Amino acid sequence: MNELSERQLQLLKAIIEEYIETAEPVGSETLDKKYNLGVSPATIRNEMVRLTNTGYLKQPHTSAGRTPTPKAMRLYVDKLMKPKELSVADEVSVKQKIWDYRKEMDKLLREATKALAHQTKTMSIAATDEGDIYTSGVGNILDMPEFYDIDVARFILSLFDEFPRLQEIIGKAQGTGPMHILFGEDLGFENLRTTSFVFTRYNANPDKTGIIGVIGPSRMNFPLVLPYVKYVRDLVTQALGGF
Repeated sequence: MNELSERQLQLLKAIIEEYIETAEPVGSETLDKKYNLGVSPATIRNEMVRLTNTGYLKQPHTSAGRTPTPKAMRLYVDKLMKPKELSVADEVSVKQKIWDYRKEMDKLLREATKALAHQTKTMSIAATDEGDIYTSGVGNILDMPEFYDIDVARFILSLFDEFPRLQEIIGKAQGTGPMHILFGEDLGFENLRTTSFVFTRYNANPDKTGIIGVIGPSRMNFPLVLPYVKYVRDLVTQALGGF
């Protein structure tokens, strides 16, 4: 049985979507003005306190507003969000960028990361099981407040020079589902606390396997990111399977 009422779920969804959009802690006044929640500001405040006490929201010490926790973001991904349906035009524009390189694995992965970064406005990554790493979209994350901290940005960028550390992070993924979402707060590295990773395995044949995905803030736009990561993974798998 879900521990949250329908009203709390609706409120949590509004808070998360506002936070994804603004990167700012969300206050009850904003929710009352912008979202038609059908309850009084006092009720919104009371429910936000309950959501904080149950571990779905946290209050940054410098703000009256709240931000969602990884627990809230997981609930959002699993139950509350509506994934974007990629249009035929969206799919064709990605496929056109990478399909011509299906005979050349190196160029294929290079173009796949470029296309993924462009569509998701995050930093994309692909890695083969042999340790070749491809990235694109560094400029996308450096525009986000979470990466203004030089130590955070430096740590993320250092991952691409240190395959063992990247492997260690990827290895923290739990479960058997094809898509993995890792939140920095759960990973044990202080400089990853504000980040999240989405990745999945491509597996064309035994010697053409690896991961592809994106790195961004913990408030990543998952309704957009997840469909694109899946689609690019499927293209890469098909392209590599055609060797």
